[in-house]
Amino acid sequence: MSTDTLLSFEESLEKFDPAMGLEVHVELNTNTKMFCGCPAVFGGEPNSQVCPTCLGLPGAMPVVNAKAVESAMRIGLALNCEIAEWCRFARKNYFYPDMPKNFQTSQYDEPIAFEGYLDVELEGGEIVRVEIERAHMEEDTGKSLHVGGATGRIHGADHSLVDYNRAGIPLIEIVTKPIMGSREKAPEVAKAYVAQLRELIVALGVSDARMDQGSIRADVNLSLAPVGTGSLGTRTETKNVNSLRSVERAVRYEMQRHAAILDGGGSILQETRHWHEDTGVTTSGRPKSDADDYRYFPEPDLVPVAPSREWVEELKGTLPELPREKRGRLQKEWGFSDLEMRDTVGAGALGLVEETIAAGASPQSARKWWLSELARRANDSGQEIADLGVTPADVAAVQALVDAGSLNDKLARQVFDGLIAGEGTPAEIVAARGLAIVSDDGALGAAVDKAIEANPDVADKIRDGKVAAAGALIGAVMKEMRGQADAGRVRELIIEKLT
Repeated sequence: MSTDTLLSFEESLEKFDPAMGLEVHVELNTNTKMFCGCPAVFGGEPNSQVCPTCLGLPGAMPVVNAKAVESAMRIGLALNCEIAEWCRFARKNYFYPDMPKNFQTSQYDEPIAFEGYLDVELEGGEIVRVEIERAHMEEDTGKSLHVGGATGRIHGADHSLVDYNRAGIPLIEIVTKPIMGSREKAPEVAKAYVAQLRELIVALGVSDARMDQGSIRADVNLSLAPVGTGSLGTRTETKNVNSLRSVERAVRYEMQRHAAILDGGGSILQETRHWHEDTGVTTSGRPKSDADDYRYFPEPDLVPVAPSREWVEELKGTLPELPREKRGRLQKEWGFSDLEMRDTVGAGALGLVEETIAAGASPQSARKWWLSELARRANDSGQEIADLGVTPADVAAVQALVDAGSLNDKLARQVFDGLIAGEGTPAEIVAARGLAIVSDDGALGAAVDKAIEANPDVADKIRDGKVAAAGALIGAVMKEMRGQADAGRVRELIIEKLT
């Protein structure tokens, strides 16, 4: 548990200006690893997807994955980067048990893509340009599993196991230039940048960008300097932050922690930090190395990468409609307000709503179900909305039943219960649970007679011409029939019997 002293967020901003740098690692969805033919898939039995090359055995020779190079270039182009005419790999030397070669094959001073930007839209509609310093290719490390102890980290563990299945998976690391001037909006800018970068990666089709599975991971660099100096302070790097909400919280926490240390006359240790999702704090990891400490030198076993300008131009033509442009087009087509569109994007439901509309639902009904009913359920269960087990086709089918008069909204919610529980299709759930609206005049007439008999005062008002009073009798009938009566037909029967 952290015992850090924190300054309030407001007081931190009175005394210091924040500067951020974000490093986002994206696992590419290639079939094979970066430098060998092993399958690059998530899961699998530990150490079942390895070979002499990704295990770093003597004499094993790497070969560059051409698809990974193509994906890196497409990411660079989508981020408005320049694509290098000639670049090469380097060895980044350091020891850690999950890295079997004792060096990581990466790119150092010659990245595949550089000098780009991403325009990020904040919740209020403000656009912030985040400048991209570089996007470079590298390989992932293995994964350590620390057994025993309370935290799942190495400190306090009884022993550690290493799974090398992930070693050699193709990575693109996207590094921003220092983001300055965002002040109180710094946490929001960080979250929005990672969210919209992730959205861009998914649109490109180069990664599934699942933060929960580690296929996109964010490192948050943060420093503070006295207000108005325009300088950079000593930074810390919070590693492997694995949710959008945590990116925002980590920036806010580190701002308050740095401010308390500096305000008390202390100095910041340049180090890596670990983010703890459960407690919302960071704790010290290890002193942060500078580039010189890694003893980079060119990788002797790999030839340089020199993409032709024709290839670059060809890849430009494969770029999809970029997310921000697509949002503008869809908002216009669907007739959503700015707020409705921001809420849809913020809930991670834009693609789901789009697919639901394509399956036949109206824009407003698609938005209603995903953002009210299903977003609430996802939030209650701590899941991503896409992981509920409800598909856009399911939502469109439920709405079709509502449009046909077979369900009302209350009954439709019970169908969603069944969908989440895996009880079958919407039609099967309606049949199995007996949820269909009753429109048979015989059954409805009997319920109406019962309601009139139980509410003679209301019935007299309707006889006297106060038709608005029918609402009370309709409510009584709906209650009697467990919400499954056709409310429109019930109203007609009441008026017929009493006027």
